[in-house]
Amino acid sequence: MAVVEERSIQVGALEWFYREAKPNNPLDRPPVLLLHGLPSLSYGWRHILPALAEQGFRAIAPDWIGFGLSAKPDRRDFAYTPDSFITALGGLLEALEIEQFSLVLQGFLGSVGLQYALRHPEQIERLAICNAPLSSSTKLPWRIQQLALPLAGEMLTQDPLLVDRTLEGGGKYQVAATDLDVYRRPFLKSSAAGRSLLATVRNLQLPKATAEIETGFAQWQHPTLLIWGLADPWLPLSMAEQSASLLQNAELAKLEEVGHYPQEDWHEKVSEVLLPFLRRQSI
Repeated sequence: MAVVEERSIQVGALEWFYREAKPNNPLDRPPVLLLHGLPSLSYGWRHILPALAEQGFRAIAPDWIGFGLSAKPDRRDFAYTPDSFITALGGLLEALEIEQFSLVLQGFLGSVGLQYALRHPEQIERLAICNAPLSSSTKLPWRIQQLALPLAGEMLTQDPLLVDRTLEGGGKYQVAATDLDVYRRPFLKSSAAGRSLLATVRNLQLPKATAEIETGFAQWQHPTLLIWGLADPWLPLSMAEQSASLLQNAELAKLEEVGHYPQEDWHEKVSEVLLPFLRRQSI
């Protein structure tokens, strides 16, 4: 199995942490960028990264700014809005000298990656969406909403156990204790992780973001794969079906017994549909 390396790169005032797996026998294809949702980390892609490298792809998964081992700037220096994340992501891609790539994203905040793709279609070869908000009817689940409440949000986002409750609340599987240790570590290390999460949830602008996604889908022509965990308690299959019908070049893969975090719940099922999609030659 390919080795997953941990790296950091300074981009202006921001330090990005990312995980990367490089193939021994690379294909002549663009790299694959994998973006996590809330309150996950690039660690969630730990099984998918080497699987991609084994198939010949360079695969990169960053911790979003404010998450994991990436920088956690003060709100005065980073707005934690979709636009600020999109600008920062563009800076990361430029620093990594990635001009074109396939994008895989998941969840709330992963949707910011979708906004990036819609604004920069010339950079995208293929798009894979795992259980992310796609419709303007989407509401943040209460489990995530409460992280932004006045006073309560300040306390909840300082509790490392919020990771357990959210990751396991999005599906029906227990996350292994050794894996939860990795997810909790940023919250145990510093109060900055909680403050960044609070700012992100408060500034997610979900109605505006999903309206942009719906409008963008009307013109989107790139090969797109919707990977949907059917046991997601927060985002229904009907939303994925509606989006698939709007898109001109899309397919929908339904994953039985998989929840909101497919890459964490059942990574083998994700790889089973993702790898052939990425390897397929364009017509």
